[in-house]
Parts: sequence; C-alpha cells; structure tokens
Amino acid sequence: MTMKPFVPTRLASNRRQVLALLALTTAPWSLQAQNATWADTLRAARGQTVYFNAWAGSERINAYLQWAASELQRDFGVKLQHVKISDAADVVKRVRAEKQAGRKDTEGTVDLVWINGENFAAMKQGGLLSAPFAPTLPNFQWVDTVGKPTTLVDFSVPTEGLEAPWGMAQLTFFADAKRLPKPPQNMAELLALARQQSGRITYPSPPEFHGTTFIKQALIEHAPDVKALAQPVTPATLEAQAAPLWRFLDSLHPLLWRGGKQFPQNSAAVRQMMADGELVMALTFNPNEAANEIAAKRLPASVQSWQFAKGTIGNTHFVAIPYNAPSKAGAQVVANFLLSPAAQARKADIDVWGDPTVLDVARLPVAERARFQSASRPGQVAVTAPVLSEPHASWVDALEKEWVRRYGV
Repeated sequence: MTMKPFVPTRLASNRRQVLALLALTTAPWSLQAQNATWADTLRAARGQTVYFNAWAGSERINAYLQWAASELQRDFGVKLQHVKISDAADVVKRVRAEKQAGRKDTEGTVDLVWINGENFAAMKQGGLLSAPFAPTLPNFQWVDTVGKPTTLVDFSVPTEGLEAPWGMAQLTFFADAKRLPKPPQNMAELLALARQQSGRITYPSPPEFHGTTFIKQALIEHAPDVKALAQPVTPATLEAQAAPLWRFLDSLHPLLWRGGKQFPQNSAAVRQMMADGELVMALTFNPNEAANEIAAKRLPASVQSWQFAKGTIGNTHFVAIPYNAPSKAGAQVVANFLLSPAAQARKADIDVWGDPTVLDVARLPVAERARFQSASRPGQVAVTAPVLSEPHASWVDALEKEWVRRYGV
C-alpha cells in the first residue's frame, strides 16, 4: 500500500492557525485575563504551590522535574510538587468528579496536568479546563507552530490555547544491528520479519499507550480511507476502516512472542526482553530512548533506532490547567518555564531525558540556540521519517475496546 503523510482534513492551514492563536491573546476570556500582565502573573504566583500531576514511570523524567522544581523555587518563588501518576485518565476522572460535586473555580486538587490525546479531548469537551493561556506565555513565541503543527492540534482536536506544548514524540523502533542488520520499514515488512523470527517480536498490551500507538500505526497503513481517521469515530467507520487492521493482526499475532496469547505490560518490559536477547526489536515513543539507554550502559552501542520509511505516528505532549486549579498563576509560570530555551534544551539532552523540543531552534537568539548544539550520539535516529498525524482522539477508546474484545487475555 502506498502511504502519504497523513494530514487531518479538519486541520486549518498553518497561517490560519497562527492568526487564530494571535486572536486568542486579545480574546475576552474574562476581565481578569484582559487586564492582567505577565508581571501581575509573576507577582500572584510567588509563594504558590503548584501540584503538577505527571506520569512517574521514568527515573529520568522524575529527576528532570526535581531540577525544574529547584529552578522555579529559586527564580520565581513557586513550589512545584510532582504528584506522581500512572495514567492521566485518572486525573480526568478526578477533575470531572470535582465538577460534578460542585467544586468552585479555586477548590480543585490539580493545578497542572501532563496530558494529550483522548484525555485532553475529554477535558475540553467536559469544560474541565481553565481559560486559554498558552499564547499569553512569553516563551510561546519560540514554539514551532509551522514546522510542528501538532503543537496546535492534539489528536485532530484544536488546542485553542487550552494546553501548552511541552515535548515532541514519534513512534520509533530500535534493535541491535548485529542481530537485525536490515530493520523492517513498514508493517508488511514487520510481518515478514515475524515469519522469519517467530516468537521474537511483540508489542505492549493496549491500553498501554505504546501498544495502542502500534495499533494506530497499523491502522493508518491499512485503512482504505486514511482521511476518515481525522473525523470522530462511528460504528460504521470503525467497521470499514479497521477491518484490514484486524486481518493484519490476525496474521501477525500467532507469530509473536508466546504466540500472541500474552503481551508485555509496557514498553520498558519489551526493551528489557530485547536487551536480554528474548526479542529482536523494541519500540518507543521517544526517538532518543535507545541513545539514553546506550549512554546509561544498559544497551550496547551497536543498537540502532529507525522509523518506517514513509512515516510513523507522531504527536506533541502538553501541560494543561484544570478549571478549578487553586494556583492558576503558579501553573502558568511553570508552563512558561517548561517552554524556556534553558528547560527545553536540558530536556532534549540525551544524558538528561532526550525528549525532543517543541521550539523552533533556528529562530532562537544565538546564545539560546547554542544550548541545543550537540554531537550525534549512538542509538539516535539517523534519518528522521515523516510524521503521520494521530487519528481523531475518539478512535483511541474504540480501538482499545475492540482489541480487548478480540485479543485480550
């Protein structure tokens, strides 16, 4: 099947998006938002504690947030408290319950949440988010909204300033080149490899997001009408567009680790099984993960990363402020700091986290641009493939439920 980079039909032109965001900076959200200046926000934020609900499944990410907390306390008098979570969906449920219980606009338990995709869509649809704030952040001026349009559109849902971009992600595979010198370049070649290396390939069980992303990648490569995936899912479109996906998985699963009767819990387990020689390849949503692991001496320098030649799914992850956040000013200061060149460069550093930046580095002042200059490291993607846009957020739940019905154990 010939694939072209997938661009959602609902996605406005970059120019219209930028104009819309500029309009947001003068939109009449509220009298307070109209009159406030960034200096006012900084004054209001000083002394506040920001409860940042963020995934805690990575020691590197946790350490990065500890560094950010020390910087924020020193420079802005804001205390950042990392509330460690395993799934942002739990935060959505909590904020929804607080709204249903009548919690007022400053009586919530969450000030900032790390979020994207279906969780953002649910909060936006449910009126669970604070007023648009992202375009008013001073560091938003450096965001690459043209070259990285997913900084404005989250799983085909326009962000409309309700969340601030934080980092980029793209489905990436990695393997030891000594064991896999010719990696597969699409799902058809992956199936052929599974036939040759029976029991040596697998993916995490959905709804773990790496597993769901693998399913969506296969969906995009097999759907009869890729443009239909940009629209909200219906029973009819699920049946029509996903039928070839299920046929593909029916062929693939018997060739997987343990005959497709059991799936690893997460991508970390897949990575460890690859490192142990049980699997021939692994997957990640961070293009620099293999380089991280090589730098940490957990993978050999012969490991190589790649993305499918005609593209893999990519997206942006964000931070958002719930409608009832007690420390809204502090949350904006945190979001702005996370967008700063210093914080973005540190986050992109292989030895720290390796999470790709959302900034347009070429537009930064020379001194700030220099922060991002580094030599290529073993394990990094040699040739970046095109980014395929995520299907509409509503497809996630529909695909996961159908996958569990068909293959869940």
